[in-house]
Amino acid sequence: MTTETTPSYTASELLAVMSGRILTDGQVVFAGVGIPLLAATLAQRLHGPGLTILFEGGTIGAFVKPGELPPSTNEQRCTRRANMLLGSTDVLLLLQRGYVDVGFMGGAQIDQYGNLNSSYIGDPDNPTTRLPGTGGGNDISSLTQMIVAMKHEKRRFVETVDFVTSPGFLRGRTSRRDSGLVAGGMHRVVTDLAILGFDEEARRMKVLALHPGVTADQVQENTGFELLIDPQVRVTEPPTEKELAVLRHLDPDRLYIA
Repeated sequence: MTTETTPSYTASELLAVMSGRILTDGQVVFAGVGIPLLAATLAQRLHGPGLTILFEGGTIGAFVKPGELPPSTNEQRCTRRANMLLGSTDVLLLLQRGYVDVGFMGGAQIDQYGNLNSSYIGDPDNPTTRLPGTGGGNDISSLTQMIVAMKHEKRRFVETVDFVTSPGFLRGRTSRRDSGLVAGGMHRVVTDLAILGFDEEARRMKVLALHPGVTADQVQENTGFELLIDPQVRVTEPPTEKELAVLRHLDPDRLYIA
């Protein structure tokens, strides 16, 4: 059950704030546009001035100007005051060489092992919905510690994704490493209901924290598979006035936090 009072923030603002808190100073973060970019920029402004943002389009160390959020990682606003501009291939090589700490993106579907689908929904020969596809998503999830931010809905949290665009822990346990992916893995899934991690042995999704007013039953009701529940599940602190003020300054037109 949710609280009776109306929250003073939107679900998107909650996602951005909770995701930003996970990031730490000094990290190198491969971020997509939207909530991942907002969260990384928020972390820079509040507690991680040494955090470096990479874009798939080739920008390293982008500075995001408030009110001018780039709609794409290939957009020229991404390059303002950047440390370096590279080709996409060179940026992906940085992943392979181990220079990137965190990958941060969303997806249309995620399953119990953290595999992401951003390719299609339905039968591969006749899909009901075609999605944007991988871009660099496969490389990012194969080589970094991953954070995913998405709304918590049963149609998104499915037992088995229709297509593995970006690998999580594949079939669980040691299957990721056995498949040759020896680095990285799914770290956190941040939703508008909870923060989720993955069991160290089974590599199945586990509820680590609930947002204020949310119960474990409510999270399970909105999930298409059985969740593990941490025995010491905690309640997150709601977004502070300062966090929300900085976030709204970054996105005054509410392009991503509506």
